[in-house]
Amino acid sequence: MNFQFTDEQLMLQDVARKFAKEEIEPIAVEHDASGEFPLQTIRKMGELGLMGIEVPAEYGGSGLDAISYVLAMIEISAVDASHGTIMSVNNTLYCNGLLKYGTEEQKQAYVRPVAEGRAIGAYALTEPQSGSDASSMRTRAVKSADGSHYVLNGKKSWITSGPVADYVTLFAVTDPEAGAKGISAFLIETNKPGFHRGKSEPKLGIRASATCEIEFTDYACPAENLLGKEGEGFKIALGVLDAGRIGIAAQAVGLTRAAYDASIDYARERKAFGQSIGSFQMIQQKIADMKSRLDASHLLTLKAAWHKQEALGSSTRFTTEASVAKLFASETAMYVTHQAVQIHGGMGYSKEMPVERYFRDAKITEIYEGTSEIQRMVIARMETGLR
Repeated sequence: MNFQFTDEQLMLQDVARKFAKEEIEPIAVEHDASGEFPLQTIRKMGELGLMGIEVPAEYGGSGLDAISYVLAMIEISAVDASHGTIMSVNNTLYCNGLLKYGTEEQKQAYVRPVAEGRAIGAYALTEPQSGSDASSMRTRAVKSADGSHYVLNGKKSWITSGPVADYVTLFAVTDPEAGAKGISAFLIETNKPGFHRGKSEPKLGIRASATCEIEFTDYACPAENLLGKEGEGFKIALGVLDAGRIGIAAQAVGLTRAAYDASIDYARERKAFGQSIGSFQMIQQKIADMKSRLDASHLLTLKAAWHKQEALGSSTRFTTEASVAKLFASETAMYVTHQAVQIHGGMGYSKEMPVERYFRDAKITEIYEGTSEIQRMVIARMETGLR
């Protein structure tokens, strides 16, 4: 592995950092308080190529690599994790599966507008009764007698960008007797009859990243909107999650860096007993532990992205690397934001300081796209070959 970044990678990193500082930072607190979806800045991110970083230029994207994506995700998430979440879903959970399994017509119709920031994509796997156990989903897709379309019925929950999504990658059961091999993937247009959105979820963190339930009532999905083949849905879902977990690891690294930088500044400026609190041994111990975990998270995330890039065009999986990065980076984000609040003391508990928001935002990284418990199970199974 060579982490000497290319000029293109560094250029995108600079673009993301500059945009985050100038466009996102001034509105982040307001959107966190209101929960309003930041559509205007998301559109601008699309224009800059940040919503389709690994999407080839012929489909409206930047045509860059997985390392570029990680570097940009870190910069956006270091300023606002909500924007990072929206960016992650569009880039990986939505575009990634379509690029690998979609037809030429599907890519032009459903990838291009999302990669260019003109539309919002979403990913619908979780259901009210099936979160980590996704194979037990109940949403059904029944093919019509003439084979022209599928009739969809069911409910999905915790759909990131659900309240505003134009297109959704949906997973539904086409063969109830086949278990996980009876799940198929579909491309859904949300402006069609039979698609319904529930109320937006009042979340602890990433509040500007809109989340809701979605429901299908006799929704007619054209047969040509089947993604891949019948029965390939669960395989597609897991492959997409591998890529998505790298995005969440990068988001966690960005959050960690922001909390760490804020803590360094505060440790230098805050005085107690006649000296900066950063000179106290207990604060120094916290800073040393925070720095070590931050650097380890960063390197593990880059390693996972490198493996993803190396696997392009092959059947090689990067599941372990993605899960290791996501597990360690998310738990590091929670640890470091917690310590940042401690270092800030009472001010860390106040909304006047950003570490309070970082702390709330960090928690979700341990939960979505596979909880820490699921990551440990995945890693152990991949390493031992046992179920």
